Amino acid sequence: MSTYDWLALGAVVVCLLLSFFFSGSETALTASSKARMHALEKNGDTRAALVNSMMARRERLIGGILLGNNLANIAASSLTTGLLLAWFGSAGIAYATIGMTIVVVIFSEVLPKTIAINHPDQVSLRVVRPLRVLVSLFGPLTLAIEALVRSMLKGLGVPLGKTQSVLSAAEELRGAVDLLHREGSVVKDERDMLGGLLDLSELAVSDIMVHRTKMASLDADDPPETIVSEVLASPHTRLPLWRERPDNIIGVLHAKDLLRELRAIGNDTSNLDVEAIARPPWFVPDVTSLTDQLKAFRRRKQHFALVVDEYGEVMGLVTLEDILEEIVGDITDEHDKAFTGARRQPDGSVSVEGSVAIRDLNRAMGWDLPDEEATTIAGLVIHEARIIPEPGQAFLFHGFRFQVMRKQRNRITLLRVVPLRRTTA
Repeated sequence: MSTYDWLALGAVVVCLLLSFFFSGSETALTASSKARMHALEKNGDTRAALVNSMMARRERLIGGILLGNNLANIAASSLTTGLLLAWFGSAGIAYATIGMTIVVVIFSEVLPKTIAINHPDQVSLRVVRPLRVLVSLFGPLTLAIEALVRSMLKGLGVPLGKTQSVLSAAEELRGAVDLLHREGSVVKDERDMLGGLLDLSELAVSDIMVHRTKMASLDADDPPETIVSEVLASPHTRLPLWRERPDNIIGVLHAKDLLRELRAIGNDTSNLDVEAIARPPWFVPDVTSLTDQLKAFRRRKQHFALVVDEYGEVMGLVTLEDILEEIVGDITDEHDKAFTGARRQPDGSVSVEGSVAIRDLNRAMGWDLPDEEATTIAGLVIHEARIIPEPGQAFLFHGFRFQVMRKQRNRITLLRVVPLRRTTA
């Protein structure tokens, strides 16, 4: 071979290497994590800052990469065709077409893109500096091509510069957390905590409140001795105080306030005025979001509020602990009772009390029952069945079999739930 042939072969190799570089760079930059690059930039990584800067001008970056990649591939094909024509005559065209197609597809497309898609962040950080130089060389030509493309798209009525995501930011973050959990990067507890935090703005206090039928409260007309005994026996430090009827709340009695008053009067309960030491009740609408209620708790420096409906009727109560439990799960201490609302049976079924919240059941069992239309598992069965079922009746929905085991008046008190499909934690 002549010196020219060797130079031409060397140029072909250089062009293929450039094509390898451009193909891998394109895939790596488009697949790299914005969140990781942003975190690296905040930590002082200049290469990550360059990646973010170039991705901010995505059209110019992609235009420059595609221009460089196509120039390299065309130059390599042209040089190879010229060489093979000189060596084999007209048959060299067929040889060049077949040979370059195989080489370009395997070594300049599939191989670099496979490497980049498996290690996008690492590859992006390695290629960003030389890529910046090469893209800058094509700058004027890229700008001209970009202007031509924009004018063509504008003529076709295609809107530009409007990137509207189908998902909200919270939904995208939730999807990323679920993906990382499936990949093993985030454990279930961490996924549940992050999911609970994202759910705060979507839930109202009525979704997590303690219903009035389960509220521990005090009758202000009871003898002081009885009230003191009930406070000491209760696991709660704050108890609503009512008069005449349970939904007529006149105050909230704090155990510490009661103990201070008892000490001040020498433990003489006959002189105890419970209503005088009770704090004014704080009523909040049942439609208040958990995010707003959490802010209100912090602003007022209170941990306890009574929930009322649109008619001002007391529906239940909500505490700061209730909201925090939506994020971190159940918070128990030596006075709390263990969660016994759901019990796994040897046959694989689960016995569930009807009053158990769907969100608590999902978190405890790793299920995904919907909680948009009902708060409790009994409410979900009634909503789906469209009737108040009788004991023994069974229903199939959402991939589970629900059998009513016990009912008290119009309330379902016990259910037997059988998953019909495998659930993942």
